[in-house]
Amino acid sequence: MDIDTIYNSIFEARLAGRYIALRHLTPLLKDYQKLGMVSTLGTSENGNPIYAIRVGHGPKKVLAWSQMHGNESTTTKALFDFLNFLIHPNGQPQVQEILSKHSFLFIPLLNPDGAEAYTRENARGIDLNRDAVNQSQKESKVLRRAFEDFKPHVCLNLHGQRTFYSLPGKKPASLSFLAPAADADRTLTPSRKEAMLGIAKMNAFLQGHLPGQIGRYDDSFNDNCVGDSFQKAGVPTILFEAGHCPGDYQREQTRKFLFYAFLSLFGMETVGVNVQVEDYFKIPENEKNFRDVILRKVVIGGELMDIAIQYKEVLQDGVVVWEPYIDEFGDLQALFGHRELEFGGNQILINSNENVFVNEKIATIVDKSSEKIIKI
Repeated sequence: MDIDTIYNSIFEARLAGRYIALRHLTPLLKDYQKLGMVSTLGTSENGNPIYAIRVGHGPKKVLAWSQMHGNESTTTKALFDFLNFLIHPNGQPQVQEILSKHSFLFIPLLNPDGAEAYTRENARGIDLNRDAVNQSQKESKVLRRAFEDFKPHVCLNLHGQRTFYSLPGKKPASLSFLAPAADADRTLTPSRKEAMLGIAKMNAFLQGHLPGQIGRYDDSFNDNCVGDSFQKAGVPTILFEAGHCPGDYQREQTRKFLFYAFLSLFGMETVGVNVQVEDYFKIPENEKNFRDVILRKVVIGGELMDIAIQYKEVLQDGVVVWEPYIDEFGDLQALFGHRELEFGGNQILINSNENVFVNEKIATIVDKSSEKIIKI
């Protein structure tokens, strides 16, 4: 059975889109509870439960947590796809091998308050990924306690990244990885090398599905970041960043490739693949050259320019909508858009004005020559 067929057979259809809160996970958690796999690790600042799901009986312990940032839900969807695969193997003999080698502890929603509000921060406005030292928040303490009690051999820090990340060749950074530094000198410690080998293995497989779209995140050391602190403690830690595939603002394609990454990391699709630490450094670093929309060769107030537009994700009545804002304007040949509109020197009006302002929310764009309303 090929990997696409496997994915289609285990896809968790009850989770979709970008807004994933605790109430969306409740039916799934109830199913896993019936199998005796769910425990409550603690509560959030608003008193919402933080759950863990445990599966596998092998000697290598893997701790993974998702939605530390409440509005980064793609990895949560992929995590439940992977759980479906482990629980409903559909005749895949490799599943039992994975379960016999690994014991998994998954925290699918570390920041339930932020997830409910669709915010990066928790209910008190704290970025949990900058709270590793202070341990000021209940959610931070829950994760640290899980780390200390479970004593993992590998940690997976699951996140999402914005659409402006790019790679050479005008490619989007659809997935990015990082073996966080363990100190300010970015020393190649044994744990960091192990994380690098895991990333190199995933990259070797994923290039067959996302050629040129796998990036490497910046490795500046920050003691307050959880991944850096766990790496410093000597536990191999891998940062996953779910990015953008063309036209995939709901991140359903990215979700699929995250599942592929999990399979390759735990050996199902990379048996016999030999990688070196040097292969990790061959993965290109993320750049920031994409914008959601670029208007090319427009005239505003008598000046010829390009205009870059970036969407802001806003929760409205339980649905995430994408609101366009002006990001920058001028000669933007160094940038490229996920969508580009060519105006050939036509004059346009933004919000009925002949001026343009950075951070301005766009309500309307009109091509003056044709009086056509441009939809973005």
